[in-house]
Amino acid sequence: MKTKSTASKTSGKMSIKSSLLPKTSEKNFTSKVINTTGRNLRATPEKEQLRQVLLMVKAIRAGDFTVRLSLDGDTLMGDIAEVLNDINELNFNLANEFVRVGRIVGKEGKMTERLNIGSVKGAWVTNVDSVNTLITDLVQPTTEAARVITAVAKGDLSQKMTMEIEGQPLKGEFARIGMTVNTMVDTLNSFASEVTRVAKEVGTEGKLGGQADVKGVSGTWKD
Repeated sequence: MKTKSTASKTSGKMSIKSSLLPKTSEKNFTSKVINTTGRNLRATPEKEQLRQVLLMVKAIRAGDFTVRLSLDGDTLMGDIAEVLNDINELNFNLANEFVRVGRIVGKEGKMTERLNIGSVKGAWVTNVDSVNTLITDLVQPTTEAARVITAVAKGDLSQKMTMEIEGQPLKGEFARIGMTVNTMVDTLNSFASEVTRVAKEVGTEGKLGGQADVKGVSGTWKD
C-alpha cells in the first residue's frame, strides 16, 4: 500500500522528508532520517542496514511515527525502507487526524467533522470507520436532545426525543437522557394545560376557587 509522499528518486536514491505532513498539523513533529553512518545504506554492510531498520521499528513501537529511512530505492533494502516509510506516514496521519477531529468535535462543537486519511484499504479503513461511527453514535442523541430543547424554548411542547436511532433503541446514558428530556416535556405540557384550564375557570367562568393540579411532580414544580 502506497501513500502520497514527497519521496524522490534521483540517481537511484530515495529520501522522504517531513514535508509529507500538512503545515496545519496539531503537533510540530519533524521527520528524522535514520542514517547514522552518514552514508547511504546501500554502501553499508547488511548488518548495519538491518540495525537501522531495527531502530525505526523500535521507534514505531514507542509511538514515534516521525522516523523515516533514507536509502537507495533500487535494492531490496530500499524497497523495505519505502514500505516502512509509507506505513509510518499512514500512522502519523492517523494520529494527527485523531488530534484534529478531537479538537474540532470535542472542543469547538462542530459535530459534522470526521476522520479522513485519504484512500486506504483493509484495517486502515476499519479504524477510520470505527472512530467516525463512534462520533456519529455520540452526536446523534445529543443533536436530538438539542432539537427538542430548542423547540421547548420556542414554546413548542409537541416535540419529543426519539428513543431509537436508525432502528436501534437508545441504551445506557443515552436512554436516560432521552427519558429525562421527554419527562420534562410531559411535565411542561401538564402545567400548560392546567394553567389554561384554571385561567378559563377564573377569568371566563368566574370560578375563583380553581386550583392547578399536576400529578407526579415535586420540588419547584409542586410549589
